Parts: sequence; C-alpha cells; structure tokens
Amino acid sequence: MATFVLVPGAWLGAWAWEDTTQALRERGHTALPLTLTGLGEYADRGTPQTDLETHIADITDFVEQRDLRDVTLVAHSYAAAPVTGAAGRLGDRLERVVYVDSAPFAAGMCMLDLMPPEAVDQLRQQVAEFGDGWRLPMPPVDVLGLSSSLYGLDENKRGLLREGATSQPFGTFEQRLAGPAEPSPDVDRVLVACNDFKNLLDAGVPTLAFLNQPPWRRFDLSTGHWPMLSAPAELAHVLGSAVS
Repeated sequence: MATFVLVPGAWLGAWAWEDTTQALRERGHTALPLTLTGLGEYADRGTPQTDLETHIADITDFVEQRDLRDVTLVAHSYAAAPVTGAAGRLGDRLERVVYVDSAPFAAGMCMLDLMPPEAVDQLRQQVAEFGDGWRLPMPPVDVLGLSSSLYGLDENKRGLLREGATSQPFGTFEQRLAGPAEPSPDVDRVLVACNDFKNLLDAGVPTLAFLNQPPWRRFDLSTGHWPMLSAPAELAHVLGSAVS
C-alpha cells in the first residue's frame, strides 16, 4: 500500500481532496491531504510575504515532520510548482511524483509564465483592487471555465468550489522556482491527464512531448480540471493503479 500526500491547486485547501482521500483509504492506502499557507483553514496564516518558497517548505515540512517514507507526492494544477520544488528536496523519502492535470516546472519558471501578458495584467489589477495588493480572489466559476474545463462539476460541486475557495497569496504565482527542480532519477514519474490536457498531449504539442515518453507513465481520466471534485472515486482508482 502507498502513502499519498495530496496537494491542492490554487484557491483550494485539503478539503478538496476529501472524497478522493476516503476512496484511497478504503483501498488500504495512507492518504494525507494538506493545506498550504494562506489557503483553506490556514487563510489567516497568509501574509504579503507568502510565496512559492513558503509552499515548498509547507510540503517538505509536512513530510519530514511526520517522518514519512516511500511517499507518493500528488500535485493538482498550481501545486505542480511547489511540488516540483519539494520533489527536488525530499531525497530518498520520495518514491513517486504524480501530476494531476498539470506538469512539472523547470527551474526559473513561475505560474505567470503560463499566461498571456494581458491575463497577467488583469490578475495584477484584481490583486490591487480586491486583494489588498497581495491576494488573488478566485474568479467566478464560469470565468474559470473559460480556461479550465468544468466538465463533470454539477451545480452542487460548483457551489462547493465557490464556497470553499480562499484568496491565493499572489507571491506564489510571481516567485520563480529555484533549483534543484528535479527529483532523483529513480523517482517514479506519473501524469494524470484530464480531457483538455489529454487533447494537448495527443496533439503533439512540442513543449509537452516529454510527458509522452519514458520515464513518464500516463493515465487518462475523462473529466474536467478538478477531478477530485468531479470524479473523486475514478481519480482514486487511477492513483491506486499508478502505485500497483
């Protein structure tokens, strides 16, 4: 049985993994969701200084303080950035890294690099106007759906997403990932691709081509960008398959 550490994406906390966590535990795995600084139940711990390094430290501290071994570290969406950083620092505690509808970051990258300049300008304006200059409120769900698939989220799940979201410390999007940004070569590398990301991979986008090649193992999931909400049991099944 595996030990999963589940890291949520932007605006989310450990709560988002609840159903997937339960399904993994029913399969006999250890499943440990965590909440990053400034989010979820730790929203009051966020400050203007909260950045990507803060979230990397959250993950490494979570693993080390619990003396976890043979860890399968799971990143959803934004969490790819801090998980990549943590994966390069956890050494032999790490057995596997899993990117759920996301991909590893290279050293020197930040979240804002993935967005066109006009979108970055809009985010900065929202932070200035509605986030006290350092927090990014989650956009309305329908606006999120313009760039990330909402497939599989019924009205109840969309409501859960809205109600559970907390503003993201914007420094986590701005700060660039420092090296080392690679786990050791013997760490298993897994990708879980949901609908839109699957289409990009199948289309042969050059910058993503490495994800279709060894040592990467790819699993596809027919759902939208938030599978822990839209297809939690299916996601748990895929994660279980990846470690079996």
